[in-house]
Amino acid sequence: MPLQIRAFDADHPSALLDLEWHLPLEQWSEDKLVALPRGISRHVVRFARAGDEVVAVKEVSEWAAVREYGLLRDLDRLGIPGVDPIAVVTGRRAADGSALEPALVTRHLNGSLPYRSMFETTMRPSTVNRLLDALAVLLVRLHLVGFAWGDCSLSNTLFRRDAGAFAAYLVDAETGQLQPELSTGQRDYDIELARVNIAGELMDLEAGGSLHPAVDPVTFAEAICSRYTDLWHELTRESVYPADKRHYIDRRIRRLNDLGFDVAEMQIQRSPEGDTISFVPKVVDAGHHQRQLLRLTGMDTEENQARSLLNDLESWMTTQDDYAPGDPLGARPEVLAHRWVRQVFRPAVRVIPPEMRRSLDPAQIYHELLEHRWYLSEEAGHDVGLDEATASYVSDVLPYIPDPTALAPDPE
Repeated sequence: MPLQIRAFDADHPSALLDLEWHLPLEQWSEDKLVALPRGISRHVVRFARAGDEVVAVKEVSEWAAVREYGLLRDLDRLGIPGVDPIAVVTGRRAADGSALEPALVTRHLNGSLPYRSMFETTMRPSTVNRLLDALAVLLVRLHLVGFAWGDCSLSNTLFRRDAGAFAAYLVDAETGQLQPELSTGQRDYDIELARVNIAGELMDLEAGGSLHPAVDPVTFAEAICSRYTDLWHELTRESVYPADKRHYIDRRIRRLNDLGFDVAEMQIQRSPEGDTISFVPKVVDAGHHQRQLLRLTGMDTEENQARSLLNDLESWMTTQDDYAPGDPLGARPEVLAHRWVRQVFRPAVRVIPPEMRRSLDPAQIYHELLEHRWYLSEEAGHDVGLDEATASYVSDVLPYIPDPTALAPDPE
């Protein structure tokens, strides 16, 4: 069978033809590869440049490649953070005519890192906790849409910085199953697998001297279970309120919004006696602040970044002469938001020299500027302003932040 590249989501699919499909991945030449940190995988994985894109290429059987591609597309359609599938490559032949394993091609997630690269700097326990928080949120989101992962682990996840926290992305869906709804047993199985896998991964780091001495692998692995259980309970539990306290429903929805979730569908039922009302969230979607910022400004960010930017946006709005909530003569929020983007957000980000931005996206840069402004204002005892904070950040902070994605590939 001749070489076939079934490209589904590539900006320039013809660029994939320039890659060395006639060679096993392990033999690809250095000029085709991109030196980015790789996690542990049961398959051979390499990063390569295809046109203007950096792609991850994984050698795997045709059945597994096609299946995983389909699952990744389904998860993308459902709004689950994961890597973007680009193509399935089959019919690979070596120069001597022998068959080579097919490959799955996905888009490299800019600014992301595998957990082993992050632990090379011996992460503090509080940072490890934030990492596990992100993984727990990802697992809950998967279960809410009916996806049983089957192999939840740090190794199968990529992490991006998200305004002082992390955002977790699924990178390996090979063992997953998508169903209309998961049973309690299926969810429990995933949680138990996560606990065992994470404990093993942390023990491996401990053996290699990369784990902070205050991090106990078993204790931290067990914590993922409680994090998951608490969040799942908050998102799905039934609330019963007195009939004359219907505003409690709005309070519950606001609490879910604060967690970063929207209630897309709910069930409200009055008791036969009429003295109580029950409320159950039926469909819960993550990304409350993301959607709000996207609606106002057109900016697509991580959830915590969106929360940070919205807080700054709302504070800035109150300084505008035409800000008049509820007044039909006042400027619409969308108008003020786009003014903020033009007059505040973009000028601040553009001050950062392009060569110093490294892997940070504009939303993360702006959040860090806000954080730096807060620290400087605390020291000075007054608001130093964004211009001064930006100049200080560029001269005193940014030059000393290493670019984590510039690391050489991990050894096999």
